[in-house]
Amino acid sequence: MDERITDALRYIDPDEYGDWLAVGMGLKHEGFPVSVWDEWSRGSAKYKPGTCERKWESFQEANSGAPVTGGTIIQMAKDRGWSGPGGGAVAFGWDDEVEEIGRDYRIVDTGFVREEAVPEPGKTYDGAADLREYLSTLFQPEDYVGYCDELTEENGRWVPKRGKMRRTAGQLIAALQNGFEGSTIKHDSPGGAMIRFNPLDGQGESDNNVTRYRYCLIESDKDTIEKQYSLYKAMNLPVAVLVHSGNKSLHAIVHVDAESLHQYRERVNFIYEFCKKNGLKVDEQDKNASRYSRMPGVMRDGKQQYIVTTNIGAGNYADWRQWVDEQNDNLPKDVSLAEIWDNLPPLKPELISGILRVGHKLLLSGPSKAGKSFLLMYLAIAIAEGLDWLGHHCAQGKVLYINLELDEASCYHRFVEIYAALGIEPKNLGNITIWNLRGRAVPMDKLTPFLIHRFKDKGYAAVIIDPIYKVITGDENSATEMSQFCSYFDRAAIDINAAMIYCHHHSKGAGMKYAKAADRASGSGVFARDPDAILDLLELEATPDMITRYRKQVPGDNGVTAWELSGTLREFPPIAPTRLWFDYPAHRQDEWNFLAEAKEGETAARKVGLGKKQKSALDWDKTLSEAYAANGGDEKHAAALNDIIAYMQVDGKPARQTILNNLKSRGYKKSRVGAIEMVSKS
Repeated sequence: MDERITDALRYIDPDEYGDWLAVGMGLKHEGFPVSVWDEWSRGSAKYKPGTCERKWESFQEANSGAPVTGGTIIQMAKDRGWSGPGGGAVAFGWDDEVEEIGRDYRIVDTGFVREEAVPEPGKTYDGAADLREYLSTLFQPEDYVGYCDELTEENGRWVPKRGKMRRTAGQLIAALQNGFEGSTIKHDSPGGAMIRFNPLDGQGESDNNVTRYRYCLIESDKDTIEKQYSLYKAMNLPVAVLVHSGNKSLHAIVHVDAESLHQYRERVNFIYEFCKKNGLKVDEQDKNASRYSRMPGVMRDGKQQYIVTTNIGAGNYADWRQWVDEQNDNLPKDVSLAEIWDNLPPLKPELISGILRVGHKLLLSGPSKAGKSFLLMYLAIAIAEGLDWLGHHCAQGKVLYINLELDEASCYHRFVEIYAALGIEPKNLGNITIWNLRGRAVPMDKLTPFLIHRFKDKGYAAVIIDPIYKVITGDENSATEMSQFCSYFDRAAIDINAAMIYCHHHSKGAGMKYAKAADRASGSGVFARDPDAILDLLELEATPDMITRYRKQVPGDNGVTAWELSGTLREFPPIAPTRLWFDYPAHRQDEWNFLAEAKEGETAARKVGLGKKQKSALDWDKTLSEAYAANGGDEKHAAALNDIIAYMQVDGKPARQTILNNLKSRGYKKSRVGAIEMVSKS
């Protein structure tokens, strides 16, 4: 079970009924026991023993179609500030470089930035008024403000003593109305005075006492004051207040507008990296949220600390980030067809003949127990050894297999077992690299930079990620979030110059086997549109005679299952479905044609014709009878109505009411709420 999901529950309030219900559905979908939902639900004032167990039984019907999944729970928690197990503290540190893949964010040409004179205080300068402006700009009246107006000299540096943190911004502003005299703030000393720019809780001064992550400090004393001033403007930073330190630096209090400490760290890291890439030599020690900055309005060894300007650049972090992305879109140039007509770029070489090219994407989808991981391992072996895979030749090359699910030793043993079962001589084991990330998996947006950094320019022909549900970011039913998720595969494919191959499970519900192959993968329809090739597995009904004949050809003691692999391809003509035997641990083509008459499979499933606008009376009799029996209905047992409807519908057709009308007219009736029984077959 995914520990990310159980950790994410800490951020979701069980008192909200809609959230409570969604969490239950998502947990059941991912295979958790009801006890996990019940334990989490005990945090609600509305909790009643037994409620979870009763509701749990109804989720199979209610969660069909586009189900609530573990990804939904993860996204709900992220929306409330969750960032991963442990709150993100282990996976993300202050020294981590945060950068969107493919962008360098170098916008300012420092060679053309002129040094602009910094405004100075006028003759009528009022220090108390300056400090009042600072407080009213950065704080709400009820916010507690931390400051220190007593500094001691240590080794030639002025160091703050214990600060003061029990006065609110409103109280300080009121005390400064008649100048510094009534405020008790010392406004003229050799070391000046310091102030914290984020509100505190009034109980302490550390990061743990910060109540809102509104701003960060940017400071540089390596460049001239004039250059600092010009660069702050050129970078369009969302500066709330720019303060002259009374020495050789300007202190920029910059909007971060973060909802959590993790988000604060992420955004501050991005701002710092951006500043460095655009010519500002920032002080790396100023990142934390409770940092001191220079207090405007006070004198520092005879020099004025004062506000240079307020509210310059973008209005907030979101607007600034959008501006940054617009300046540095990292998009390729547009090309006229006339330019390349007589000099077309060569097509990428085929990695899997007739199915997939190098640098393209392949999705393998199928239900549980289809042996998808075994099939991907077989593919990795076929590429490494330059062999055929299910009748399609693979160009020889290096393969990276990212194992997200199996114990490390189990993963190695499986490869050895597949080699042995298929009688493949291991001549090129050096072509297979295994990256075991079970227990260490991170979402795809975080994994992609590591993946590119570690494996770029290493000559890999393919990267296999097994399975992708371990790295999905966001709700897999959201088209927007899944489009963003799939873009990380594009980025990795481009930068590593390798095919990206991954597997995903089918949506639940008996009716899914009648959907098109491309539509069976769980979640958003993006999964049906994004890959260059989709290979889908459907189970076949192998008779005892078929299995006996197979066993005469391939002796063994294991049970075997039969499958059909069909394809939806973007770059190649359609391929005929391939019928397979899954004989643990290997998949074998049915080269003897024993499965020719096996029922179901892609062709048989589509010929059923469910969802067509017109049906004859004979069609309805047959399909209703099949749907009833397939969902446990017989002369003694009723079947769940919603299961029958899910079994018959494809893309919502035929309509629910149409199915109900035909059930009624053919002698079916309700036996209890949500269930239906066959009274006659008229």
